[in-house]
Parts: sequence; C-alpha cells; structure tokens
Amino acid sequence: MRIGVLAASSRASAEAIPKMIAYAATAFPEVELVFHPQCTATDGHFAGSDFARAAAFLEYANDPAFDAIWFLRGGYGANRILAMVMPHLTRAAHHKAYVGYSDVGFLLGALYARRIGRPVHGPMVSDINRQDGEATVARTLGWLARRDRAGLEPGLNGHPSAAFNLTILTSLIGTPWLPDLTDHVLIVEEVSEPMYNVDRMLFKLANATQLKGIAGLRLGAVTAQKPNDPPWGETLDYMMVRWSRDMDVPYLGRAEIGHTQTNHVVPFGIA
Repeated sequence: MRIGVLAASSRASAEAIPKMIAYAATAFPEVELVFHPQCTATDGHFAGSDFARAAAFLEYANDPAFDAIWFLRGGYGANRILAMVMPHLTRAAHHKAYVGYSDVGFLLGALYARRIGRPVHGPMVSDINRQDGEATVARTLGWLARRDRAGLEPGLNGHPSAAFNLTILTSLIGTPWLPDLTDHVLIVEEVSEPMYNVDRMLFKLANATQLKGIAGLRLGAVTAQKPNDPPWGETLDYMMVRWSRDMDVPYLGRAEIGHTQTNHVVPFGIA
C-alpha cells in the first residue's frame, strides 16, 4: 500500500517523520510512506503557504499511485484551502482514503459532503510523538493496510457515524462544506477550551438546522481544558444530555476519540 503524507495546516515537528518511517518499516512493511516535501515547509504559522499546501494536496489526491492520504498533523489552516482544492479533484481522488482529525476535519467534512473518497477520523503521523505513540498510529496503519478492526472506535455498531472536533464542526455549520449527516451518529471531541465555550458550541450544534435528522450524539475526550472562572458547575455528560434533549436526539454516551493517545479510528459512514 502506498500512502502519501501531507501537512494541510500548521507546521509540525520534523522529528515525527524519521520516527514514523522507522516504525512503519518494521511494523508495517507492506506500507510505503511517501512524505511530500511540503511537509517540512514553513510560512509563518503554516506548513507552507495556502497555495503550496493546496498544490501538494491536489498533487497527491489526484495521483492514482496513492491508495491513501494521511495527514501529518492538525493545528489550523485546512479551511483556508477548501475552495482551492475541492473543485479540482479528479477521478483518482475518489478512490483513496483520507485520514486525520482536529483541523483536518474541514477537509474530511468537505470530502464527505461530495462523496469523494473515504474520509476517516483517526490518528495522524505526528501522534507518534505521544507517549506510547506507536500504538496510536498503529490504529490508523492497521485500518488502512490490513482493515484491522481492532483500531476502530469500540462503540461503532454498524450505524453510519462521523466524528469531528467540536470547534471545527461548529465552524462548518452554515457553510457548503458541512456534509449531510442525516441518520448518522455524530461523535464530537474538544481540546483547549473552557467549559463555557464547550457549552456555547453545543448550543450551536443543537440548534443547527443543517444537523436536524442525525441519529444521536456521542462525546469523545475533552482535554487540556482552560480554567473556567468561576467554576462551571456542570459535568460534560450533563451538558450533552441537556443539549441532546434540545436537539431531540439520544445522547449515546462516551467515545474513545480525541486529542489523546487513545484516539481511535472512525470511518465516515459505515465502518
């Protein structure tokens, strides 16, 4: 299997690249990882300019020699290239998987909205830098190369699902890039936000007309929470139950996704 690696948004630590090459060569010898030179580019906050990141994405997505596109990391910036890439994807782009999470959710959502390829919320290359990061990235490589279901989010039950960072999802609401998630179980996670802002984003999710018709909500990890002054006073599960009730859908409990070592794989649609 030939997997192209791209950085669609923020700059990434270059040390992840040799670590991943060495790990994959031993644990997944059937995989050829091809890192685009753009992965090490810099332009202020970004891994190269918007134009460079868009060109790299189109080069690999439209190349039939690649079976999948795997993103190096999230951060911020994938939204800035949507209009530059989506109209120019060719037939070859429809026949590969696209794997990432966090800011990459902009691309996953836009691809799924157009039924292009197989978007997958899952660990990225930079996750090898986490403690026990080999186990994290193995979930993605195992799913891509071997269709190993051990790396899938344990609560997937054959129902169509989609997973997003909550900030990314609420940014997509009201835009043409948000996919139709009717009859999907929607899984959300968040990082580096105070509880009041999580609640505010859940309000937007619960009242978004574009999301009417989902089958239920689940909550992944909410990590690195910023202090809430005064203390918030509500649990995450209480908030999810309340906003799910307003949305008139069931809250289906917790999920093993997020900005953590235990992030699992969620293919959009049916796994």
